Amino acid sequence: MGETILVVDDERAMVSMIREALEDEGYRVLTAYDGESVWSMLDQKPDLILLDIMMPGLDGIQVCRWIRDSVSCPILFLSARREVEDRIEGLAVGGDDYITKPFSLKELVARVAAHLRRELRSPDQEKRVLRFGRLIIDLKACEVRYGDRLLPMTAKEFEVVRFLGLHAGQVFSREQIYEGVWGFAEGSDATVTEHIKKIRAKLAAVDPVTTYISTVWGIGYRWEKK
Repeated sequence: MGETILVVDDERAMVSMIREALEDEGYRVLTAYDGESVWSMLDQKPDLILLDIMMPGLDGIQVCRWIRDSVSCPILFLSARREVEDRIEGLAVGGDDYITKPFSLKELVARVAAHLRRELRSPDQEKRVLRFGRLIIDLKACEVRYGDRLLPMTAKEFEVVRFLGLHAGQVFSREQIYEGVWGFAEGSDATVTEHIKKIRAKLAAVDPVTTYISTVWGIGYRWEKK
């Protein structure tokens, strides 16, 4: 424990409650009340960011788009918006999860813990390098390369690639992928679908011929061995 969490929300009462709940679990908590303040907080290298979407001025979507190339830590959106399109937009700009308000503080803390847990690398897996033709998944460096070219991946995109690559040839449902990567048995299918879509686009940009992730209709996805 002791990881640093950055909480960004213009509702000060909400920030206070979240901060108290996280500090009770032993986390170090940083706070910001507007999007413009986030950039200066990144120097303290947060391990996870809780980011409200509906803020005056620079909103959460803009902030995530603004900082995503600079940080690889999980970004969890907090929002009163419940539409699927809003979830997809949040994931599309680099968010790792989407939590709708009102939410249980107990669930929020559990999700934070699960995301941080998924960031850890087991010693056995850190020593491994997976190769699929010219595509290399470096589990120690947390990198995906095609030949000498490094493919930019968010933390959760790499986790999805690692999860599927380690079990090449095996079919996983969206629920199984969510549990394996996000740490929960139940989650949003849209979260997995959006991450798979973005990963496929990045792989196709360097290798438009090879299908690395196949859709098994009615079941889920499979990383191809060949």
